[in-house]
Amino acid sequence: MEIIQINEQSLMIYFKPEISEQVYGQVASVVEYIKDFNHAAITEVIPSYRAVMLHFDFLKASKEEIIDDLKLNELDLDKQSSTESRRIIHIPVVYGGAYGPDIENVAQHHDLSVEDVIKRHTENAYLVYMLGFLPGFPFLGGLDEKLHTPRREEPRLKIDAGSVGIANNQTGLYPLDSPGGWQIIGRTPIDVFNQYRKPMCVYEAGDKIQFYEITESQFKDIKAEIEADKLDYSKWVVIKDDN
Repeated sequence: MEIIQINEQSLMIYFKPEISEQVYGQVASVVEYIKDFNHAAITEVIPSYRAVMLHFDFLKASKEEIIDDLKLNELDLDKQSSTESRRIIHIPVVYGGAYGPDIENVAQHHDLSVEDVIKRHTENAYLVYMLGFLPGFPFLGGLDEKLHTPRREEPRLKIDAGSVGIANNQTGLYPLDSPGGWQIIGRTPIDVFNQYRKPMCVYEAGDKIQFYEITESQFKDIKAEIEADKLDYSKWVVIKDDN
């Protein structure tokens, strides 16, 4: 573990330079440890793949004081474990067609059928390593190696909100309309990010997301219920503990 001050009010805590659930488990446990400590000078704790950013009030404490108070240099990462139970957020997706215009590309790239792509993509629960790029955009780990596909050579100027895509060894979900170069294989009707809702995002870093297939008719029904503010989210966005 390496600790670096990146500006007068921010520290970065770096872990092993790899993307894995083991390293993220250490990240999550240290985040939990720091939050539980409730240090008066720390204003925000932000996890990522293999690092934690600490924002602090430098008028209340220095970098050295924070490291000493939290005993960061004495932490035994092998003994650190998060007690937070991870949730699996099940999100409905309609695959292919106008909703997933690149699914044929992904299938051909791996000599698979479209049905195989859908089956493989819906089998795994993907760890949310971090949110970024757009509000509520989840960077997900755990994509089947048979689905690893390069980004599009020409990015699109607009990808519709809810689009589910693949870029190299990752899958992700566009919560808002945005330009992008990911291979789009499907779309969810769920407004996974809504600034007027509490919580604004249906998942957070440390959760897992598992996609499941729905029909175009179901997609349209869900969209209509959202627009009418009548959707029962618990019916479609099923949340379970990761036991």
